Amino acid sequence: MAAFFAYGEDYLNREDFLALAFNDSPADAHASPPSQTQAQMQTLWLTQEMKDAAQQQVGWVPRVLRLRYWQADTRSAWILEHIGKEKPITFGVVVRQGRIERVEVLAFRESRGWEIRYPFFTEQFGGVGLAEDGYLTGHIDGITGATLSVRAAEKVARMALWLDAQVRE
Repeated sequence: MAAFFAYGEDYLNREDFLALAFNDSPADAHASPPSQTQAQMQTLWLTQEMKDAAQQQVGWVPRVLRLRYWQADTRSAWILEHIGKEKPITFGVVVRQGRIERVEVLAFRESRGWEIRYPFFTEQFGGVGLAEDGYLTGHIDGITGATLSVRAAEKVARMALWLDAQVRE
């Protein structure tokens, strides 16, 4: 009987993701003063009202009190985690003017479903927005054997779009 073990694999660290997100201009939260092209780290406190609204709108809420995100001009970058089957998957999502610009898998800790890290999957999110019903405006094709990982990616994308809308209000 073969045993399958979940393992962790980091694909991108935070700094590399932010460099990709902001056109190779790495975000530095400690830079003083930040340049116009450099992203600034922000903090969003999730009040109970926000959590209730997010749960109602997108059906999922991160289990944290605050979220850090990075913003420059019309672009924001979010690093969020969601459980695949049993372990968290770390995603980086870049949103520009209410549409997803990029999705990256930063860390994957499951034994199955790792195919979601490849561009053939993540590029499907490009240009997708959040519909009024809380779902994505575009169809995302699944991957056989990676259903829970695909669902996690979709939920994180929806949440990033919702969060972006909140900070832009």
